[in-house]
Amino acid sequence: MSIIKEIPSKETYIVRQPVLRAGKPIESCIFEGDDLETTHHFGLFENDNLTGIISLFYKINTIFAEKNQAQIRGMAVLETYQKKGFGEALVKHCETYCNENKVELIWFNARTAAVGFYKKMNYQTLGEAFEIKDVGEHYLMYKKL
Repeated sequence: MSIIKEIPSKETYIVRQPVLRAGKPIESCIFEGDDLETTHHFGLFENDNLTGIISLFYKINTIFAEKNQAQIRGMAVLETYQKKGFGEALVKHCETYCNENKVELIWFNARTAAVGFYKKMNYQTLGEAFEIKDVGEHYLMYKKL
């Protein structure tokens, strides 16, 4: 059985590192704003094992007009647990949290390989692909809630 609950930022590193920062030092798993009061980290536990993570930052992207926005960062599911609906459950958990907290829009920079995954959940791309140094090609994606 899987449950999603809020976790401290440090707990995200054991999933962030192998999935998002493979072969890079643990320091690369620390994101700016991780420990702000307005940032929330959620972990998906399968039989008490942390298998997936997602972080929600209260961050305005001036491209969008909405006053209340949240940015998703560091969404990751351990390889052996991928393709089981856990990533979708984590994104939906964030959407529910945002709805309850009057957030009008979620946006994020999605790796090119993940664009299809997010489009299935009705996120849209905006603009052209762009490079994030040492991480790769991304698209800006968003959804109005």
